Amino acid sequence: MGQRIAMAASAGGDRIAYAVTGSGPPLVYVSGWLGHLELSWALPAERAYYEALADGRTLIRYDKPGCGLSEGHDGPYTMQREQDALRAVVAAAGVARFDLMGASLGAGVAAGWAAEQPASVSRLVLYGGWPRGVDVAAPEIREHVIGLVRQHWGLASDLLTDIFAPDADAATRVAFTRYQRDSASAETACAMLAAAYTINVVDLLPLISAPTLVVHRERDRAAPIEQGRRLADGIPGARFEALPGRSHLPYIGEVRPVTSMIRRFLGLPGTHRGAAPTLTARQREVAALIAEGCTNREIGERLGIAERSAEAHVERIRYRMDFRSRSQIAAWYVATGGPD
Repeated sequence: MGQRIAMAASAGGDRIAYAVTGSGPPLVYVSGWLGHLELSWALPAERAYYEALADGRTLIRYDKPGCGLSEGHDGPYTMQREQDALRAVVAAAGVARFDLMGASLGAGVAAGWAAEQPASVSRLVLYGGWPRGVDVAAPEIREHVIGLVRQHWGLASDLLTDIFAPDADAATRVAFTRYQRDSASAETACAMLAAAYTINVVDLLPLISAPTLVVHRERDRAAPIEQGRRLADGIPGARFEALPGRSHLPYIGEVRPVTSMIRRFLGLPGTHRGAAPTLTARQREVAALIAEGCTNREIGERLGIAERSAEAHVERIRYRMDFRSRSQIAAWYVATGGPD
């Protein structure tokens, strides 16, 4: 299952990158605080999660302003900016009515959209979210985390991996830690984290009329389960489902219960047809050298093959994995544990 990447321009002046995957009725996905369309597609766990959502749906997801492939202007990061980005993507993708899903910070964004644009939302799914950011953590914890991101983004990204993905294997942890730093600068990460702590959609929740599913893991370390219950309690007729687990990221830990529940709510079979793409032994050797930063000429010299042959191997990897860049190949290699 491949993804097509395009650009949209928001009313606020941001250029928003969005990706389209699968076929069927549209499902618009609002991610959490950071993201990168290309690198997320290179992480096997995250890609499998998106492919599960896209089986039977046209999945539309996007990088937030200033993150990943999107370009952001200098200015405050606000809920209005989030809504402008979502509006730009929906318009560029040409969808008027769609299922809408928001995860983490994206849950509040999606809830706000569903309240203010009820005619556009068929069904609403909220995962790992909260109605009021100030209730997620004590003030001193919020200040500490934001300060750490600002002063030492490398150390902070490692700490946040512990919080967001405690159940990830060692290779995925390393890959996700790098992924955060590659997705946004420390300045952008701080601005978005501050937005997560200040979001407030409490007064909008009663205005949501779309059938709504709220999903939360019981021991979520980033957003306590009480926050998910508050989201559901505020939305008329919302269904709340608690699932075992402690990872905040939906694609880490026991993922199938999450995707199966969402798929059934959307009117799809609980299981999907996903199959992870693989590489040959030679292609893994080439991927390893790309992860080391080798050029095609250096790959040829290391493997005793012509530079043209090395280039051909790289192109086959990109085609087979639906990758657009060498950085995706490197990220995939790290996330899969390196040498066999």
